[in-house]
Amino acid sequence: MTDAPGDRPETPTAPVRTYLDAGSSEPLRPVARETLLAALDQGWADPLRLHSEARRARMMYDNAREVVAAELGCRADEVSFTSSGTAAVHTGLSGLLRRREVRLLHSAVEHSSVLHVAQAHVSDGGECVPLDVRRDGRLDLAALTEALSAGPDGVVAVQAANLESGAIHPLEEVAAACADAGAGWFVDAAAVVGRAPMPPGWSVAAASAHKWGGPAGVGVLAVRRGVRWRPRGIADERLDPRSPGYENVPAILAAAAALQDMAADAAARAKRQRVLADRLRDRIAAIPDVELIGPPQHRLAHVVAASFLFVDGEVLVTELDRRGFAVASGSACTASSLEPSHVLAAMGVLTHGNVRVSLPVDAAEAELDAFADALTEVVAQVRARLGPL
Repeated sequence: MTDAPGDRPETPTAPVRTYLDAGSSEPLRPVARETLLAALDQGWADPLRLHSEARRARMMYDNAREVVAAELGCRADEVSFTSSGTAAVHTGLSGLLRRREVRLLHSAVEHSSVLHVAQAHVSDGGECVPLDVRRDGRLDLAALTEALSAGPDGVVAVQAANLESGAIHPLEEVAAACADAGAGWFVDAAAVVGRAPMPPGWSVAAASAHKWGGPAGVGVLAVRRGVRWRPRGIADERLDPRSPGYENVPAILAAAAALQDMAADAAARAKRQRVLADRLRDRIAAIPDVELIGPPQHRLAHVVAASFLFVDGEVLVTELDRRGFAVASGSACTASSLEPSHVLAAMGVLTHGNVRVSLPVDAAEAELDAFADALTEVVAQVRARLGPL
């Protein structure tokens, strides 16, 4: 005998998912998926060989270089593809630190990949100077000017924008200061490529395809002609000595297609996302005991970050995930280190109870309103567990 329909227990339904962590990785763009599938059939051959299949793969590779170079504002032969954005940072920045006498001046909020290069430079006998940022996360230009005046042979590492705070650094001023001092400027441009114009005056740049909706496993390294740069490590006989190993032509071509598509409507999308982000910031500001992170004006259009007193960031992320919202926490605590985010610490803001929302290209107002409702509820519930404060 079967149960009557009314007697059957209801199967719990999973919450509708809302992805709000594009700062970590933008969802794969449809054009990237289509290009990747087509390129797997057409671009699988070794682009160094001379037969027809190889020449077709080489043509795809060269086309991808042209597309990426156009977006970066450089020459195609200045562009290389690496296995990741982190690999691009390691290769690009270490190549500028060609001698231990070269001083590395880096903002205190750089990505960990930059800080790892700095640690290696110090271990090799080099000098590194962290540069202060203001409470809003933007670089303190006076600190940069002072550090540059302390001696020659300086290399500056200042990212275009910070994906944890959303702060955009004063890039034209950084470029002018580096030019006046004759210092090379390494820019981690992962936060702006495909979203905003590249800054002027950089010497070496790095980016990562999954940040603009391309496939993971494709980094971009650009080294200007005439820059005092040399590869560190073992040379390779492949297409590009800056990126040893067999070229993943299908993924590279898909990354270029995604970038071209992402950049095509960047200005209009940024305008729309800024309206959504401002609305969300206002909703979050209404929650008691909250600190909005990052500047109100000079910030990425798609990033909103805040920290809450008396709440743990990882708990917030987990509770929001249970309700169907995927967000990140800048508190960055791990079981191994239990250390707060170096970015938030450098800014002098709350390092715990942090939540970062980064809008994907298709973010909708209704989704953000629902998220704000859920966040308000979760913060109140988590605080209530602690009892009277």
